[in-house]
Amino acid sequence: MVSTTARPQPPAPKATVAAPGALAAHVNLPESLRYRVKKRILGKPLVNDELHGEKLNNPTALGVMGIDMISSSAYGSEQMLTQLIPYFGALGFMLVMPITGVILGMLILLTFCYRDVVSVYTKAGGSYVVARDNFGPRIAQIAAVALMIDYIVTVAVQISAGTDAIASYLAITFSVDITSWKLWITIVVVLLLCYGNLRGVKEAGKLFASPAYVYILLVGLTLILGMVQLASGNLHHAANAHDTGYGGVVNVGGHTDFLLTGGAVLALLRGFANGGSSLTGLEAVSNGVSVFRKPTGINARKTLTAMSVILGTLVLGVSILAWQMKTYPYAEGAPTVLAQVTHLVWGKNAAGSVMITLVQIATALILYTGGNTSFSGFPFLVSYVAEDSFLPRQLRTRGHRLAFSNGIIVLTILSLVLIVAMGGNLTKLVSLYAIGVFTGFVMAAAGLFKYHWIRDEPRRTWKLFVNGSAAVCSLAVVLIFAVTKFTEGAWLVVVVFPPAVWGLIQLNKRYRRESDALANTPASASLPTRTQTSILVLVDSVDVAVIKTLRYARSLRPTKIRAVHLMVDNVYAEQLRTQWDGSQAADIPLEIIEVPDRRIRRASMELAAREAADGYEVTVLLPRRTYAPITGRLLHDRTADRLAQVLSTLPHVVATIVPFDVVEAIEELEAVEKGRAIKPKEGDDVAAMPRSTKKMLLDAECSTIPAAHGAPAELREIGSVRWRERAAVEGRVRSVSVSPVKGSPALEAVLYDASGGISLVFYGRRSIPGIEPGALMRVEGMVGEMEGHLAMANPTYKLLPREGVDEAE
Repeated sequence: MVSTTARPQPPAPKATVAAPGALAAHVNLPESLRYRVKKRILGKPLVNDELHGEKLNNPTALGVMGIDMISSSAYGSEQMLTQLIPYFGALGFMLVMPITGVILGMLILLTFCYRDVVSVYTKAGGSYVVARDNFGPRIAQIAAVALMIDYIVTVAVQISAGTDAIASYLAITFSVDITSWKLWITIVVVLLLCYGNLRGVKEAGKLFASPAYVYILLVGLTLILGMVQLASGNLHHAANAHDTGYGGVVNVGGHTDFLLTGGAVLALLRGFANGGSSLTGLEAVSNGVSVFRKPTGINARKTLTAMSVILGTLVLGVSILAWQMKTYPYAEGAPTVLAQVTHLVWGKNAAGSVMITLVQIATALILYTGGNTSFSGFPFLVSYVAEDSFLPRQLRTRGHRLAFSNGIIVLTILSLVLIVAMGGNLTKLVSLYAIGVFTGFVMAAAGLFKYHWIRDEPRRTWKLFVNGSAAVCSLAVVLIFAVTKFTEGAWLVVVVFPPAVWGLIQLNKRYRRESDALANTPASASLPTRTQTSILVLVDSVDVAVIKTLRYARSLRPTKIRAVHLMVDNVYAEQLRTQWDGSQAADIPLEIIEVPDRRIRRASMELAAREAADGYEVTVLLPRRTYAPITGRLLHDRTADRLAQVLSTLPHVVATIVPFDVVEAIEELEAVEKGRAIKPKEGDDVAAMPRSTKKMLLDAECSTIPAAHGAPAELREIGSVRWRERAAVEGRVRSVSVSPVKGSPALEAVLYDASGGISLVFYGRRSIPGIEPGALMRVEGMVGEMEGHLAMANPTYKLLPREGVDEAE
């Protein structure tokens, strides 16, 4: 119970947790070297309340989510020309227009389809969720693999295109060729994006929206001026058809007689397939629909429509000017077609130099930030798939800064492998692009078709037509891409895709079998628990680690304790016996059991099984010495782990590892040799240390709460309150539990701020709405004590809003 009456004998109670500087006096919990390095590189850990972000208005959402889609206008028209000119020559500039028209028709159809997606799935969308809800989780893995490939290739394509923009600027403005450095620049940018996202970079606010609007403005002005020059007859033409600089332009073909030959049709299909890369990013709104302000569906549809109109306008404008100017693309990707168009439109004067600089910087920024969208989308996607048990469950875990760190690292590794394999060449990378993108379109459209097919609703016929047409057309693009681009790299996606889907399904089967095994009680688990217990301490030397293990064995108060050495060397065994008899462990006799075949694991299993056969519940204690992570693995074996693995398979046998930190022992020994004082550790002198409980184990860095919300003048820090005084404090609830007090329930909540903690006890209550771990509270009452710690009984309280959570709700 909580008491506020005077007690003559015990000292005044202390706060549950002391200030950070005093915490070390009670417990010694040094952080690992790995954590200290992580904290140094990534910063302090973020608390869960910081996970909730604000809702986006439409202009900001357009800039944030439209980056990937709008940025594809920087290379979409050029990628069509890279396939048409090598076969048709100059005729390819004219043929780019009808292909652009077909692609814009696909854009309109898919925009209507995804407007339907965000209308139906306003909480979580995307082709994976649509396919899962309409076709089941197994079929949805097709969409999962397609989206994962899409995200991986998006990083490679966008970052490589951004590097091409920088190379184009340097080539046109300063005549500097950085072709040999482009791959390394791309790799460095990917690593920087990985680092930034591991630190918790968020896709929110004007920071990420700005590059999109700057790019739209500058490229839009360039295209408008170019159209004015075209209408007035003042448009400049490129003269680079035979340029050999910067790796030279692409090969110029001469097939201009027939357009219905097999080679011509194949070239047209390749141009269409490459141009299809312009439609990437269309699904971004459906993947992040939940971040829109209400009404969610309407705002998402408006933003999606605006994105499509902007993309269509830019792609059409670049295609028209490239056709009229005859801007031949270069084999190495720089100068880009967009850079050539900008240079010719604005001229070689001072204004032209300024504009080419601004346009190319804006292009590089939007392409780099467009690649960053994958670092947000991919980790969330794999976390969804892992939540459905189709990917390793480690991908569900948020890391140090609340990001899905494992997903970010996996994406970085796979994208870098792809970039290096393709040499950072944009044309080669685009060959891998559309299969994943359009497979996702197929799954989303087909899922919506089924969704509307089984429902009787307004405009059903129109919705079926749109989604059915989108599914068929997208499937046609996938097939075209797989055939025409097979030898150029698409074979990789075609070959990897089926095994990847099969692998996800097999992984899910494994998880389900494990879940069934854990849900069903095996025969060994139903055996009755025995009353007699025996502890076997496996001894391989006489040292502090073994002595610590023996102390732990005695604390368990078993029926009997046996110290056993499994002998593989009789000379060493005799030396061990001599050391044992002369040590403080000699009160327990050492048994030596011969293992002539040196099968230690088998011998330990037989020993434990014989003990269990005598009617004991057996615990095998295994001393394990922990060393430095790298040198420990190189210089020492992990016998204890291997023994624990096999012993735990036996009925009535439990294997427990008792660790001993050798690194810490070495540091203490060096301190003694140098004459330095050693700080006492927990348990060194229990009588001299104040009483503590589990409530004292608090990471002070993670206990920081938001500033007081209009707090009254008497509000104080928890660490400053004193016994037997009335106080008002504010903090975060760290834990809640129910304990009986004189036969009646009592709800106990532990409240913390940065200075300390205090227990709140509510008699006669099992639960109170709103009082839960993570809640912010302001309480006022008389300070008493409970188990040597400060406490308040039945205080008055007020629940405070948690920053970010209430706004998000």
